[in-house]
Amino acid sequence: MRALPTGLPLPGGTMIRRLRAARSDIVIASLLALFASAVVVAIAILPADVPVNLVFLPLVLGILFLSNRVLRWFAAFIMVALTAAAVLQDPYEVRVVVALGVMYGLAVLVILLSLRRDHIGVGPIRGQSMLVDLRDRILAQGEIPQLPAEWLVQSALSSAGGSPFAGDFVVATASDRGRRVELVVVDVSGKGEAAGTRALQLSGAMGGLVAALPPERFFPAANDYLLQRAWEEGFATAVHVSVDLGTGDFELRSAGHPPAVQREAGSGRWKPLRPDGPVLGIVDEAEFGCHRGRLAPGDSLLLYTDGMVEEPRRDIDLGIDHMMGQAESLLRGSWDGLARRLVAAVGSPDDDRALLVVHRRP
Repeated sequence: MRALPTGLPLPGGTMIRRLRAARSDIVIASLLALFASAVVVAIAILPADVPVNLVFLPLVLGILFLSNRVLRWFAAFIMVALTAAAVLQDPYEVRVVVALGVMYGLAVLVILLSLRRDHIGVGPIRGQSMLVDLRDRILAQGEIPQLPAEWLVQSALSSAGGSPFAGDFVVATASDRGRRVELVVVDVSGKGEAAGTRALQLSGAMGGLVAALPPERFFPAANDYLLQRAWEEGFATAVHVSVDLGTGDFELRSAGHPPAVQREAGSGRWKPLRPDGPVLGIVDEAEFGCHRGRLAPGDSLLLYTDGMVEEPRRDIDLGIDHMMGQAESLLRGSWDGLARRLVAAVGSPDDDRALLVVHRRP
């Protein structure tokens, strides 16, 4: 099938959505322009009773709700309205002239800023809603699929400083017709909002790769993806576990990530699992070791990011010991909500934290 020429408009739903957005901008801009015109007319009729700064109110609303392309023309209209208000103002007062000058300068600034933000193409309110939607898409990648009753899988995320965006995320999907579950915990370089954009791109890619590839090919493909991006901070650590939901057998692979820990119900002991593997996005044609094990009834796995165990001036092994001790203490209550409770109990609030708990009920 021949591709459409790039100069032609996009077909289908994309074109319809663009037409609706343009129509909405025109309606909003028209209503605000009518409001500004009404203020100018009111100033002409009652110059002493109508404050001239009311002309600027429609521009404030336009900054919030209009796209950049429409906003710059609307700001130019407001400048004309301000000029008309200045001419109609009688008697002239110094404070009124100064206020008009400030508002005129702000209108010019709005035009300049809209030109600089042309590559975004949306206003602040729409931009914020888009960011919220993108954040929700990252969280949706970590939604745990429906599992047999004997399996409990929980995840919890906490970003640095309480930011809604983080460089840590979880990917979860069922494979092999629901007989296996694939779980990935990823830590993108950086933290908080600085890593949020890269986490968004990488979460989508990893969600597709882990669902489409066998476990042994997932990390090589993810590594190739990161190498192709050529980001300035283009690396990430990750841990991936593929669990057979029938037998409890699992394959664990790590890419420069803190070791997963397994709790054996029989002994009640936690033990770190350390398969070898380099950080993603650094080495071409990297090889990733595999740890094969089994989760017997009552056994558990913890997968986590370094924010859970690393703190300044403290060895990471001590952090792992502390996390395991806290997990054992919290288990005296119940398994329900363990991931959320453990993230709240350990780790640094100044770093992103992610935790995944895999438990096979006895």
